[in-house]
Amino acid sequence: MLHAEILGTGGHVPARVVPNSFFEYLVDDADAWIHSRTGIRERRFAVEEESTSDLATGAALRALENADLDPLEIDCIIVATSTPDMILPATACMVQKNIGAERAFAFDMNAVCSSFIYGMEVADNLILSGKYRKVMLIGADTYSKILDFDDKGSAPLFGDGAGAVILGAGTSGKGIQHTMMQSDGRGWELIQVPSSGSRKPISAESIALKENTFKMAGKSVFTFATDVIPRIIKDLAERAGIRPEEIDHIIPHQANVRIIDFISKKTGIPKDKFLLNLDRYGNTAAASLGLALDENRRNGVIKPGETVLMMGFGGGLSWGGVLLKA
Repeated sequence: MLHAEILGTGGHVPARVVPNSFFEYLVDDADAWIHSRTGIRERRFAVEEESTSDLATGAALRALENADLDPLEIDCIIVATSTPDMILPATACMVQKNIGAERAFAFDMNAVCSSFIYGMEVADNLILSGKYRKVMLIGADTYSKILDFDDKGSAPLFGDGAGAVILGAGTSGKGIQHTMMQSDGRGWELIQVPSSGSRKPISAESIALKENTFKMAGKSVFTFATDVIPRIIKDLAERAGIRPEEIDHIIPHQANVRIIDFISKKTGIPKDKFLLNLDRYGNTAAASLGLALDENRRNGVIKPGETVLMMGFGGGLSWGGVLLKA
């Protein structure tokens, strides 16, 4: 039976480390305040001349090296992002040029922090169609470029980064086993950049009002996340014919450790099964799952044959999960 197998992974973060103390101007004892509420100690911010395509390119090159592939072997490049280099052209086309994948077709997709999971679904189906053999998916975001740094409810949460995976057609039984995707447009207003497109074009007035920066209804998003995550776990475990506790590793969207603590208690799944890096990177949006997957494959935490559940949630509202065998 044909499956989309993981051939290689790669991650890339900016060199600039931003500790919680950076936000002392917002709140006293920022390190303790931020860490106690989110689990974050530090994050990475791109410098002025770094863009999403730069981070995506770094992750892509590491994934090619890890897979021992020539860029000309890649059939498709998907960049999952909500902070593209520009509204057009696609950031994926810039990455294609940068890595020399001249035979690929390239496009972007945006499901906010669910983008990587949605990209896995698309890549899986491209491979299962039989038309394409190797698909590169890159989750990349530079949220430091769109944050309101006067908003203590959101500015300390995010970091920049990119995570890539190369999927290829295989018959070993490894790879993507089951997927599920959902969205609920009734909640679109909970996570948004109000002035960023045709609905409300950027203007001097919208910039003065900071409507060109990220806005999130934090409490409502927490409620949403803690509702849908157990459903993702239960749904995919049932499809695989296993109990949730039989899953070897869970890679959640790296949003807030309080969400993970809540889910661990609610489901009874030990917290050590949740693979986290948000203490070092913060919420890297579409990059978070790819970064954690790459890190834990390279350090040997994820071993061949183990069952891994990856899940994301974000603006839209959107959510989904992928169950794979490493």
